[in-house]
Amino acid sequence: MLKKTLLAICTLGALTPAFATELVLYSARADTLLKPIVEKYEQKTGVNIKLVNDKAGPLIQKLQAEGSNTPADLLITVDGGNLWQAAQTGILKPVNSKVLEANIPAQFQDPKNRWFGMSVRARTIFYNPQKVNPSELSTYADLASPKWQGRLCLRTSDNVYNQSLVGTMIQNLGRATTEKVVKGWVSNLATTPFPNDTAMLEAIDAGRCDVGIANTYYYGRLLNKKPNISVKPFFANQNGKGTHVNVSGIGLVKYSKNQAEAQKFMEWLSGPEAQNLFADLNNEYPANPRISPAPHVAKWGSFKQDIINVSVAGQNQRQAIMLMKKAGYK
Repeated sequence: MLKKTLLAICTLGALTPAFATELVLYSARADTLLKPIVEKYEQKTGVNIKLVNDKAGPLIQKLQAEGSNTPADLLITVDGGNLWQAAQTGILKPVNSKVLEANIPAQFQDPKNRWFGMSVRARTIFYNPQKVNPSELSTYADLASPKWQGRLCLRTSDNVYNQSLVGTMIQNLGRATTEKVVKGWVSNLATTPFPNDTAMLEAIDAGRCDVGIANTYYYGRLLNKKPNISVKPFFANQNGKGTHVNVSGIGLVKYSKNQAEAQKFMEWLSGPEAQNLFADLNNEYPANPRISPAPHVAKWGSFKQDIINVSVAGQNQRQAIMLMKKAGYK
């Protein structure tokens, strides 16, 4: 009898993992950021989460090609433009959740509930304090003024973060004014645009240029490596609309086979435990406004955010790309 009981227990134990819920998460975010968050949820719930990594564009195309045969339950990616594009292709399903609505502000979610922001970054001005007095700084548009000639550094225009910034400027300033600003930026460049934000920030530190525009979390990463870097953030447009912010976000895949469990994971991501992990691991701001930034990020100062819905970046992306090309921004 004892042998039969032990055999039954062993058999049940061997079978349990096979019946455990598994969520498949298509992710355009780095494993180093997501794995600790995923592992925390797995430990907490017993749900297994499989990560499939690629860039946003290929993942969206993959989901379109797979259609109803996709194994994916969730898509997570950076930038409102990418999230908007994913929603437009019809691969995401609206999620009606009181938890998500309560935790995530309206500007960080799709108006039709197809995706929700999970972490926030500001794309703002950075400067070398040995060469620039912060009183000289004010807005993104002011970086087009003649006083910055030969002093400005930028990342290349083919980057989605710059496309989203310009797309938002088109919405706030109008196309004609934005084109004038971008032409001014190009005229003021100290050197050709950089392939990434980190290289641009390092150029400011090295004195190759005095000011530039970058995402805040790149600055945080650089500070971890070089604590004495001669670069400081300045939050732009504080007397106007506020600093441009963007998100990383998550959406429920339309053909998910585990929709209820996927929604639970989304809701958990919007709560305190996961929001603090997002903030700590990648020098980002929580999307949930009730959660404070990590202390090292809070040291950069509080600021007014532009509350325009981040999906505008996607809606205006094509216009932004054409405008930057016309302005000679490479």
